[in-house]
Amino acid sequence: MKILALDSSGLVASAAVVENDITIAEYTINYKKTHSQTLLPMLDELRRMTELDLHSVDAIAVAAGPGSFTGLRIGSATAKGLGLALDIPIIPVPTVDALAYNLYGSDKLICPIMDARRNQVYTGVYVFRKGAAVDAGYDMTVVEKQCVADISWIVGQINELGADTEVLFLGDGVSVYRDKIAELIQVKYSFAPACCNRQRASCVAVLGAVLYQQGEIETAAAHKPEYLRPSQAERERAEKKETGICQ
Repeated sequence: MKILALDSSGLVASAAVVENDITIAEYTINYKKTHSQTLLPMLDELRRMTELDLHSVDAIAVAAGPGSFTGLRIGSATAKGLGLALDIPIIPVPTVDALAYNLYGSDKLICPIMDARRNQVYTGVYVFRKGAAVDAGYDMTVVEKQCVADISWIVGQINELGADTEVLFLGDGVSVYRDKIAELIQVKYSFAPACCNRQRASCVAVLGAVLYQQGEIETAAAHKPEYLRPSQAERERAEKKETGICQ
């Protein structure tokens, strides 16, 4: 099975082609430019360098949210356009789940944190458990489903898991909330290194393949991002309405 994967949910833009258990190509960039400037050129470069026939792609996996509102819209619009043109399904992959997949096989609790602004993070808590068979891989168990929350709340949830817990944090929220985590955390903790602490489209593809086997797919026409909270414009409109100045 060949999957084209996209992730533009945060500061990182990433695209990958994964076939079965092989990452054929991956292009990831985290440098200033907006996703509208980077994503399509990245896809075109992947296609050119791997001589990819887009009609050989079976499905498109996309980080479906939460995340940056603009970034999610760009990723979803790109996935929808390709899906409609190629007549293939879209696999909507939860953004935070895919970020946790960077640390596949870790024996620690995994807590991705993405900066959601307004003193909040997009986060969740995960653990990988080995299958019973000798040659079995790891299954990712969701301890706390992806959500938007105050950093103190998610650290509190981790603290309640007990003193024997050891947690590994990753994501762009680490640089923002590192000191706050150190202040609040009551269990062993560490931060993932640069090689695996940001979004990667190959992880979206691999988790997408798992979801595909579970039937978690949708048509390109039906696909839309999962924002988890109202956009800034929607919040401002609601605030104006509450104060009686909504136009």
